[in-house]
Amino acid sequence: MVVVMVPGADEVQIEEVASRLRLMGLAVHRSDERGRIVLGAVGDLGSLDVEDVRHLPGVQDVVRISAPYKLASRAFRAEPTIVTVGRAAVGGNAVVVMAGPCAVESEAQVEEVAAAVAGAGATILRGGAFKPRTSPYTFQGLGEEGMKILRRVADRHGLAVVSEVLDTQHVAIAERWVDILQIGARNMQNFALLREVGRTRRPVLLKRGMSGTIEEWLMAAEYVLAGGNSQVMLCERGIRTFETAMRNTLDLSCVPLLHQLSHLPVVVDPSHAVGVRDKVPPMALAAIAAGADALLIEVHPHPDQALSDGAQSLDPAQFADLMRRMQAVAQAVGRTF
Repeated sequence: MVVVMVPGADEVQIEEVASRLRLMGLAVHRSDERGRIVLGAVGDLGSLDVEDVRHLPGVQDVVRISAPYKLASRAFRAEPTIVTVGRAAVGGNAVVVMAGPCAVESEAQVEEVAAAVAGAGATILRGGAFKPRTSPYTFQGLGEEGMKILRRVADRHGLAVVSEVLDTQHVAIAERWVDILQIGARNMQNFALLREVGRTRRPVLLKRGMSGTIEEWLMAAEYVLAGGNSQVMLCERGIRTFETAMRNTLDLSCVPLLHQLSHLPVVVDPSHAVGVRDKVPPMALAAIAAGADALLIEVHPHPDQALSDGAQSLDPAQFADLMRRMQAVAQAVGRTF
């Protein structure tokens, strides 16, 4: 349920309405946009008298949200959420690019990548420090040391950092070193982890599970939002279908649909979706045309020597060329870059 306050309602009236809702056992979340104050009341609404709330001083309207995801819905917040990280604003008119290696291997490797992606126009450095791998015998990442490397290198190049956390114990570590906490596809429904990042005030990049439906994905975001963290970005990285020609099937139709259903920014990861280097650029271009707010692209100085996902990583020259092409597509659809 959302309670819409009249324009000009004072803080005393707003707090009185919020207090009344809390007394009914509801959690209250506030959204301020262009002078419009909305209080999202979530919980057991069975005993709630909507008319009583509607007649409280300062209340303009009371609306029940039919979708199971309340705080992620457009009914709660009509304007797009913009997540600001460093120099980047994800969810605005500008397309943001997050780029870097799948896995942090060494400081020299990250330095070479960061210099290249920053020079080409990316504003966020991606890199895996804790790596979820299908095989227990493959490279598992450098852990906290990898995050320290990302922080040092990113600071030298004026970049923000996004890196994945695999369990609740990683969150406190990541808060010290990275700007965006990534929840990977395998953890989309790790509810303990979602609750933990919901308690932080770090932006969260929530990847879609490989078999996750749109509603399940938005409900996963709801866990983070319900914890009080409003800075959530949804990342499409391909879903598992019957097709085996590509690593996954990139569902670009979800981009405009999510923008209709939710106010949260939508990021597209074409690298993990297709898993093949020469297919990444055309899917990145298509993602911008579909309305993606940001791209997450893997770049490695020597892809054939990468310890993780080299087959889908671009080299610096390929990335620079893609950035030029993406700028042209962004301009063609009325976006900045």
